[in-house]
Amino acid sequence: MGFPEDLTSALTGASVYQLREWRNKGLLIPEVRRLRPPLYSFRDLVAVRAVVFLRSQVSLQRIGKAFKALKELDLTDHPSRYAFGVHDKDISVETADGDIIDLIGKKGQHNLFRLDQIFRPFENFKGNEVVDFEHPRPNLELNHGRLGGWPTITGTRVPYQNVANLLTGGDYSVKDIEAFYPSVSVDAVDDAVSFHEQVKSLREPMPA
Repeated sequence: MGFPEDLTSALTGASVYQLREWRNKGLLIPEVRRLRPPLYSFRDLVAVRAVVFLRSQVSLQRIGKAFKALKELDLTDHPSRYAFGVHDKDISVETADGDIIDLIGKKGQHNLFRLDQIFRPFENFKGNEVVDFEHPRPNLELNHGRLGGWPTITGTRVPYQNVANLLTGGDYSVKDIEAFYPSVSVDAVDDAVSFHEQVKSLREPMPA
């Protein structure tokens, strides 16, 4: 399943502009190429979120050098497969064999960022909070084994936007939604609508 730019932005903390800039610079290109508009894979989301996490501590220029060094060292797995670390503005990577490689700086002690840390909420370099990756709202969750990781109501296979579209369309009430989806609570409806509104706010207006 592919994730559009607005949903990718909401889940990773990268703006739509940044996503486009990083694609143009070759820093992070979606796995499935040549799609217009572009769609990101679940692994792409993890990689983008890792870059946003790194960007909160070091410059984009240094991140670009680090990713270039990955290719020069023949570390060509998807970026989501690696654990990155930062020490005094230098970036390191842990390979699948457990080796720690300094990508652009001096050897030293690097604090590696594990997925569980990157998945938790954090502030990006602009000071804006990035949502919890696995639970962007208390009653929403991302489970890679369910609908390809698409955000659903927690414990169900109900996509968040299905619920939000019913309510925001104006034709249905919360009670109607309870009839359609008995497993969806009122709080879950509120969370679905809240996240839906966040995603919508990240979309660029269509040209006139």
